Amino acid sequence: MISDRLSRMLTEQVGSELHAHQFYISVATYFDRQSLKGWAKLFHDQAVEEAGHAKKITDFLIDNEVDFDMPALTATSTHFASAAAAIEAALDAERSVTKQFSDMAAAALEEGDHRSHQFVQWFIEEQVEEERTTQSLLDLVNSGVNLFQAEQLLDHSE
Repeated sequence: MISDRLSRMLTEQVGSELHAHQFYISVATYFDRQSLKGWAKLFHDQAVEEAGHAKKITDFLIDNEVDFDMPALTATSTHFASAAAAIEAALDAERSVTKQFSDMAAAALEEGDHRSHQFVQWFIEEQVEEERTTQSLLDLVNSGVNLFQAEQLLDHSE
């Protein structure tokens, strides 16, 4: 059985993943406005992935008979000072999510909730990839490369 503490943390994480979905759509919108369609697609795809993460967590909660309500979402801006600022915000968000999952893993071990601990391990591994990919994108933008030309490199930066 999942502990009450982990049930709350996982429910909050559903909100975080849905907020990330919304945030990545906002970043994609920023790039769409710049006519950078390849960059926009990359962030739209990331938004879809984040929604999938929320579904994975809700499925786990349902499978474990946890009763929960969907967390409220806050607004996200579609305006960034630059492409680098948008990607820096994404990297900060990914690092925050990594901490959330690490906190859940620690709480699960503390409470002897091995089921939740095992479940969050997948997300911790996923976060290594998320941070690496986002850092690579930031490095690409910070290299000074023309963003239109860089769209050809996006598949190789992941």
